[in-house]
Amino acid sequence: MDRKLEKKTWTPKLIAMLSGGTLLLALVLYQLLFADSRSSMNVNRDRITVATVNKGEFTDYIPVSGTIEPGEVFYLDAIERGNIQEIIRESGSMVEKGDTILKLTNSNLQLDVMQRETDLYFQINNLRQTRLLLDQNDLSQQAQLAEIDYQINLLKPQYERFMELHGKKLISDRELEEVKEEYEYNLKRQKLTYESYRNDSIARSIQKRQLRESEARMNQSLNGVGHILDNLVVKAPIDGQLTTEQIEVGQSINAGERYGQIDIIDKFKARVQIDELYLPRINTGLKGTFTFSGETYELEIAKIYPSVTGGRFEVDMVFNDDAPTGIRRGQTVRIRLELGESEQAVLLPTGGFYKDTGGNWVFVVNEETGKAEKRNIRLGRKNPEYYEVIEGLGEGEKVIVSGYENFGKNEVLNLSR
Repeated sequence: MDRKLEKKTWTPKLIAMLSGGTLLLALVLYQLLFADSRSSMNVNRDRITVATVNKGEFTDYIPVSGTIEPGEVFYLDAIERGNIQEIIRESGSMVEKGDTILKLTNSNLQLDVMQRETDLYFQINNLRQTRLLLDQNDLSQQAQLAEIDYQINLLKPQYERFMELHGKKLISDRELEEVKEEYEYNLKRQKLTYESYRNDSIARSIQKRQLRESEARMNQSLNGVGHILDNLVVKAPIDGQLTTEQIEVGQSINAGERYGQIDIIDKFKARVQIDELYLPRINTGLKGTFTFSGETYELEIAKIYPSVTGGRFEVDMVFNDDAPTGIRRGQTVRIRLELGESEQAVLLPTGGFYKDTGGNWVFVVNEETGKAEKRNIRLGRKNPEYYEVIEGLGEGEKVIVSGYENFGKNEVLNLSR
């Protein structure tokens, strides 16, 4: 007799299918919830540069080049045109104030000086002759006044006697009138002559003062003309080292032409060119250092030239102490110019990564996992050695500082040997 078989619910096939489905669902859930979905790439560690973030003193400075120049220079410019007659001091020699450097000759200038001196002497003589005439006129008027006074002195007692005699009827009216008219005429003449003399004296005084001033100016001009030829003998205006252009005996030098200079060699300065980017941060008093013959020397900005040429401007830096022994004009020195005070900061070494990220993010290395992960950061000031880290990195962390141009948009780098 046939027996009805009961159908089993959990067959091996069903169990296998359910187990497979559950495993697949778990795998999907793991991928969705826990797996790293960021894009990544494999990178050979030997082809990257890794640097360690550290904490230390950050010095805000820039490297600049300076050219050594004398601290003070006196340029030699020709005052008068002439031909070199004799060279007394050669280029490079040490000179003292008043030493003759070279002598010039100029025949036309000598003739011109002689002619100008003759003209001035002639004008001075004319002024003196005019002053003599004024003095003679003054004496002539004084003589006239003296003659009038003499006549009055004679006529006054005579007139008084005639008045007395006329009162006694001893002389006629006619005789009295003649004496009276002559006496009164001389009184009027005396008054007019004195008035004229007073006015003429004032005019003569003004004219003589002008003549004296004119003569003084002409004497000064004569003295100046006499010194023109002194300009043909060139003398050192200060003590120092003479530097001249290539000059030879017989060579012509034009007026105003610069043919040399005298350097004060116990003082030096550095003429420094700086990128215009730093112009707002440059002030007098900023300090810089450089090394010469194994010693470090300090300089300070003393003068800033405002003009910008070719994207650069210039400053003069002077030595705070004595200049290095053996340094020479024209030498180039590398100066570490400080832009601010040093202070403690988190420091990230400089590298090629900056041009690819703008300093906004970096790859931070995790030695345990062997990966480098992208992280946002914020950088501050920069010097040639370090960036100042504002946020995003801590002391001791390792960062890839070489260029990122080959990493594309990947966020994780798998580091391998």
